[in-house]
Amino acid sequence: MKIIDLHVHSLVSDGSYTPHDLAVHAKEVGLSAFALTDHDNMAGNAEAAAAAKEQGLDFINGMELTTDFEGRKLHIVCLGFDPEHPAFQKLYKEVRRVKEGRIPEIVDYVRAKGIDISMDKVLPYAYGKTLDRYAVMRYLVSLHLYDRAQPLWDHYLDPAVAQLGLDQNIPAEEALPAIHEAGGVTSLAHFHKNIGLKGLSRAEQEQAIARLHELGLDGMERWYPNYTQEDSDFAAYMIDKYHLLMTGGTDFHGTNRPQIEMGHGIDNNLAIPYDVYEKVILSCKKFHK
Repeated sequence: MKIIDLHVHSLVSDGSYTPHDLAVHAKEVGLSAFALTDHDNMAGNAEAAAAAKEQGLDFINGMELTTDFEGRKLHIVCLGFDPEHPAFQKLYKEVRRVKEGRIPEIVDYVRAKGIDISMDKVLPYAYGKTLDRYAVMRYLVSLHLYDRAQPLWDHYLDPAVAQLGLDQNIPAEEALPAIHEAGGVTSLAHFHKNIGLKGLSRAEQEQAIARLHELGLDGMERWYPNYTQEDSDFAAYMIDKYHLLMTGGTDFHGTNRPQIEMGHGIDNNLAIPYDVYEKVILSCKKFHK
């Protein structure tokens, strides 16, 4: 069976592979198509697309967008948008303004926690000319404080962002229509996590997803590596009831989340069929003029 992965990260955000090497790895692990969905950043898409073509793989550009919705933070996987479209450019400019803001103060906060860090030490970890929170994260990863990246966010970066008042994101009401206008589709990522709808009852989760759908959400992740059976069944129920677009992926981060393999999840518990990719492409086409 031809399989795909529509939720993958590179070192442009918090993964460990370059966009080029992700395509090579996708070929090695037997994928037929993938999307690069770095956090609030699409700078690696051109490199990944070119490498995918070299490897004979299908590719769709993407980005995992952080949005605010009813007092919660959600991750929305955006796929197939035109990165040059004015609606996307307007949205993206604001996203990058937030993510690249007040980096020296974030560094100062982390240093006050006893970490050997400075702006000079962080600068070499910028991707291209972009100095953002992920450059700080990549430097912290280089210190080998933990065997994965998440504790770095939990103990240093997220508290810094909260203290500095930087934890405001694009409202879902603005983000979802902008991605549509740019020809793309949107899918709710890992609804079961804290960055999602964790803590709500199933009825409350359904109400939230239905409201997001009214605002322009196209779909949700039908497959995710650490869904419980109940999570998986609920996702399937929601997709069927509200006629949502099915997406899914491993949320692959390379060595920064070592238990997860691209395309295959945890201990080969995922195998997303190629026709999911085809349906995403068709859904994108309906928004393209």
